[in-house]
Amino acid sequence: MHISRRLFAVLLLAAIAIPASAADLLDKVRQQGTLRIAMEGTYPPFNFKDKKTGELSGYDVDVAKLLAAKLGLKPVFVSTEWSAILAGLGAGKYDVIISQVNITAKRMETFAFSDPYTYTSPQLVLRKSDSSVYAKLGDLKGKKVGVGQGTIFEQQAKGVGGIDVRSYPAAPENLADLAAGRIDAALNDSLMVAYLLNNSPLPLKPGPRMGNIERCGVTFQKGNPKFNEAINKALKDITADGSLRNASERWFGVDVSHP
Repeated sequence: MHISRRLFAVLLLAAIAIPASAADLLDKVRQQGTLRIAMEGTYPPFNFKDKKTGELSGYDVDVAKLLAAKLGLKPVFVSTEWSAILAGLGAGKYDVIISQVNITAKRMETFAFSDPYTYTSPQLVLRKSDSSVYAKLGDLKGKKVGVGQGTIFEQQAKGVGGIDVRSYPAAPENLADLAAGRIDAALNDSLMVAYLLNNSPLPLKPGPRMGNIERCGVTFQKGNPKFNEAINKALKDITADGSLRNASERWFGVDVSHP
């Protein structure tokens, strides 16, 4: 069939303008042989640097290694500040985040999540000398509350009008200010609260749990259905063989991979 030069040029430009579909993340990581995993690295017992070895350690690290092994990949860890961790994923600086990222409707507008591998809830930390009674976040109106910068707990506290929310890059600074009386309470992950208070000389105590159960999952960019299926299968496999439960019990004494 004869096609005029003008029509041929139009069709050629149209073909060039249609972008080729991007390769699925599963194909990419299999080609490179590695899985680049971002985590904060200052969030014990989930992910932190071991003082003796200088290597990353914690529950998230164990989970990441288990999942990478199931995918046949070498885990490569990237430490980054929490406040920039999601932006770094969006910029392609790493493949996934395994760092207790809460699964929220807002985050799901931009990113994809695996099935949950951790279930937890928000919890207050108070000074031992504090006799205040708090039943809900609204009871903290007029109080200074410390939270992790960019965390779901920061969002929850800011969502309640009247709380003076103070954001911190990491939990140690948060708790130090609480012990010193510079803030009135801290809001954090209930699993982390138990670990921190068991390993801290500060005169602090666990307060009541606040809000609903939170779910955390492996976070990656949208548009990767093959990877999504593969990571969920890997999670099912490490659940079925007991290795996820073992990792949980190593750090918490209980299985936190179920509600």
